[in-house]
Amino acid sequence: MRVMEAMRLAFHTLRTQKLKSGFALIGVFIGVTFLIGAWSIVNGMNQYMVDKFAGTIIGVNTFHLRRRPNFTPNVDDSTWRAWARRPRITFSDAEAVAEGIDVPVITAWQSSDNVTIEANGKEVRDADVTGATERYFEIKNLQIVQGRAFSAQEARRGVPVVVIGHEVSEKLYAGLDPIGKSLRIRGEPYRVIGVVAKQGKLFGFSLDRFAVAPARSPVQDQVNPPGVVDALIVKASSVELMREAMDQATGIMRSRRHLRPAHPDNFVLETSEGVLSFWAGIQRILFVIGPGLVTISLVVGGIVIMNIMLMAVAERTREIGIRKSLGARRADILRQFLAESAMIATIGGALGIGTGILLSILVNVATPLPATVSPMSILLGVGLGGGVGVLAGVYPASRAARLDPIVALRQE
Repeated sequence: MRVMEAMRLAFHTLRTQKLKSGFALIGVFIGVTFLIGAWSIVNGMNQYMVDKFAGTIIGVNTFHLRRRPNFTPNVDDSTWRAWARRPRITFSDAEAVAEGIDVPVITAWQSSDNVTIEANGKEVRDADVTGATERYFEIKNLQIVQGRAFSAQEARRGVPVVVIGHEVSEKLYAGLDPIGKSLRIRGEPYRVIGVVAKQGKLFGFSLDRFAVAPARSPVQDQVNPPGVVDALIVKASSVELMREAMDQATGIMRSRRHLRPAHPDNFVLETSEGVLSFWAGIQRILFVIGPGLVTISLVVGGIVIMNIMLMAVAERTREIGIRKSLGARRADILRQFLAESAMIATIGGALGIGTGILLSILVNVATPLPATVSPMSILLGVGLGGGVGVLAGVYPASRAARLDPIVALRQE
């Protein structure tokens, strides 16, 4: 019996026994659906963390000089207390480090807090209000679509001007040109000179609800104590230059704080690697748990297929005897039942792939979680589906192939 003929007979059998075949493919269907869906979420999250999250929070080839890390998952109380005892990063610290680094970098100060912004009787609550120096926009890749950013002179003089995000502009000045208009941050007036292009959301949180004013303007006293900054941001053109700049920044800060060689740093240089290493730990856990759950589901599906095929062999014993008496060889019977089990699993896998892709699209649209379908997960789903069918069908097919035709013909 040729392979195509075996496939044709297998398809005919499945079509005439729809309910039984449907139950047989459920396990593989669930396993492959979970495989595609979970893989898509993890794959999308990986790209999202590298391209969007780490790039937005820290920046590419960028480090932050801070009192303590900004991204701090799973920190115990003793560590928090140790960080709280550290001295703050001051204006003079930021100036000394920025001037002392002799490799080509760009730098900016940053101090932020969540503040309510008011204008025209309207308000934007919990806006991210930042006091920064002029190169902040360049480091953060913020594109000004209306007006301009503040200049170095305005930053040094602390002129009360402000650049706002797209959401702030829409809520406070809907239908109006915001340039030249006034707004208030904790009662202090500022003149709007620029609007940043729309950036979207990060894990469901808006990236457009913010305002940036010069670091030496009144905003400084509204987000931080006088003369203190949250971070000095340093951006290089390559990883190698960034590492060299970090070494120089460490030396400058240790010298300014008179730290002896045996003393640990009482500041931190934070890069995107810290954020990504946290995600890498979660990813490793997911890659251990995910395949385990998929394997369990596929094993259950394989057992179901094997039981269904054993029932089929028992029900069709007389048919097998007739085929053998008419000249069918063991290989023909074996091929026929293997084709049936493989087709059951393949159909289940195909349906699982389609459902998994739809599930990924639904997750992407309805939730802040990103999901990207990987071609590798589709190929793996097809391979696992067919493989489970073949493995599950080996024993029933070999049992059918070994039947004695005379005994089989006597079966009622």
